[in-house]
Amino acid sequence: MLEQEVDDILGLIDNGENFLLSGGAGSGKTYSLVQVIQESLRQHPSIKIACMTYTNAAAKEVLERIDHQNLDVGTIHDFLWRIVRPFQRELKKTLVELHNDTEDDRIRYTGTDIALEDLQEEKVEYKEYVAVRSGIVSHDEVIKISEALFASYPKLSHIAQSMYPLILVDEYQDTSPDVVRILLDHFRSSGKSAVVGFFGDSMQSIYDKTVGDLNDYLGCGRVREVVKQQNRRNPQSVIDIANAVRNDGLTQLPSSDESAPNMTDGQVKKGVVRFIYSMDSALDTDEVRNGLGWDFSDAQNTKELNLTHNLNAPRAGYPTLMDIYDKDKILDYKQRISRYVKTQGIETDFSGKTFGEVVDSLVGSAANKQQVLPTAGMQRFIDENPELLALARAQDYEVFRKLFVSKEQLIDDKKDSENEEGSTRSTRDDLIKHLFSIQSILFLYSRGEVSDFLKRTDLKVHSLADKQRLADAITKLRGMSDASIGEVLEFCDSSGLRRLDDRIKVFKTSKPYLYHRLSAVRYKEFMNLFEYLEGRTPFSTQHKVKGNEFERVFVALDNGNWNFYNFEYLFSESGTASVLERSRKIFYVCCTRAREELVVYFNGPSAVSIEKAKLWFGEDNVTCIDKTAEQAEVSQQ
Repeated sequence: MLEQEVDDILGLIDNGENFLLSGGAGSGKTYSLVQVIQESLRQHPSIKIACMTYTNAAAKEVLERIDHQNLDVGTIHDFLWRIVRPFQRELKKTLVELHNDTEDDRIRYTGTDIALEDLQEEKVEYKEYVAVRSGIVSHDEVIKISEALFASYPKLSHIAQSMYPLILVDEYQDTSPDVVRILLDHFRSSGKSAVVGFFGDSMQSIYDKTVGDLNDYLGCGRVREVVKQQNRRNPQSVIDIANAVRNDGLTQLPSSDESAPNMTDGQVKKGVVRFIYSMDSALDTDEVRNGLGWDFSDAQNTKELNLTHNLNAPRAGYPTLMDIYDKDKILDYKQRISRYVKTQGIETDFSGKTFGEVVDSLVGSAANKQQVLPTAGMQRFIDENPELLALARAQDYEVFRKLFVSKEQLIDDKKDSENEEGSTRSTRDDLIKHLFSIQSILFLYSRGEVSDFLKRTDLKVHSLADKQRLADAITKLRGMSDASIGEVLEFCDSSGLRRLDDRIKVFKTSKPYLYHRLSAVRYKEFMNLFEYLEGRTPFSTQHKVKGNEFERVFVALDNGNWNFYNFEYLFSESGTASVLERSRKIFYVCCTRAREELVVYFNGPSAVSIEKAKLWFGEDNVTCIDKTAEQAEVSQQ
């Protein structure tokens, strides 16, 4: 039996009207999406449908339920690239124009303009990296180039709509505004009239530079909204909190379907919600978490949600690695120096000079020395890490200035469950990928997955002696958790478990500063990082968990020195409007992950925030865990 909302959508499709299915967390939007596709194919067997999903899980769910030759399921990037790729002449022209646009630096990766002639012998290709002069673009550039092409060449809109009379976009709120402009503005310029359908929830728009909502199109009637009110996931107590947090007029109701996960014996589960707070700034979150009595080793069903990977790093056991990729102020100082050289138009040939020599010459010649000296924050880091400054000063300047380090190179493609599929496009750097392959070999061997193990190791097994040598190598590797990463790399290379390939050799020569720092880290930290990346720990970020659900959820409200969020603003309904709205949305997403129990911990809330918590959670469910003076005295006796 079709859902009423699906029936309404099918009527809009028949009328040729674009639509939006809005539904809160746990409403079953992907289920509705599947029903719309199935019924559309049943009624119109020859119709070609494009379905664009945001997550691998959603794509998998669609493909598992529908096997039809007229359905194409994939990412928005793949959809757009399929349309524009054949038009190489237009692609090259647009790529050159965008690269040379000094007002927009999103594709300008070289200091000088490029000419169309530079791409004459090249074919524009979509890969995992960017090399504009070779005609290679990556994930980020495809959207911008496509939008520019659709704006300039209406024939593309005609082609896209001829190919796919029905185009469906899942998790629309996370798409780029450029994509929405293509589908709802540029499509109008063609003589075709495909129906475009969006599925999602504006309250779960938690990423920067996304469309967020379709209010402008709803207001003028170019998109018709269908609202789905049911909630099939959360217990009543969580639904009540979610409804209180929302401010867009959408109120959720428990599902009337007795088979819904949040129903028991025909009744919606009550669930458990608690708001815990402390006025002791020194209280560690670990102590609070450990006091819950939950089994956090059950990572499939129990999660602790922090705002950033930096907050997770010490808890998950990889703090040094995160510090290297995200807190190295000497790299910030290197950026300060190279930016100064560029902005001042300094044309000195620094070939063969070390970073230290370049710094000394600039300090000696600068009219304003403050411009080339470290900032106060950089200087504190340098004072605390003199050995790193010595290492940096010895680096070849031309090599060192090109070094780019980002935490995404460390933790990109983080899973929240080991059953979750990884991305096909990861921005992890080559050394982290190599270490990942080493740990994967160890993991596969321990699981007895011989076939996959033999595909990944470089040590070939042709005899019993080879088998014994392999077992000995694995045994030694298992015992190297306290060895350095550098020692593990050398052992795996010499033993044949995993050879140092050309990419690692290039990494060592092009990023010697980073390689030196990583080589000294205990391998145990990477082992911990591997478990975190594979979703086998209870820790996740509040952003990454969107789309998932767990029986028990512990939310730690800590801004992590990120001024984009402020949970005090949320509970006191104050502060900068944009920060308040971001905090509201991320809190909504966190709370609605819980199927059974939700615990929120806030360190140092104001009296106003505590009162709001009592309103949302219920007075009996709000607890201060600080000991009173009397309790403290008793505990000391």
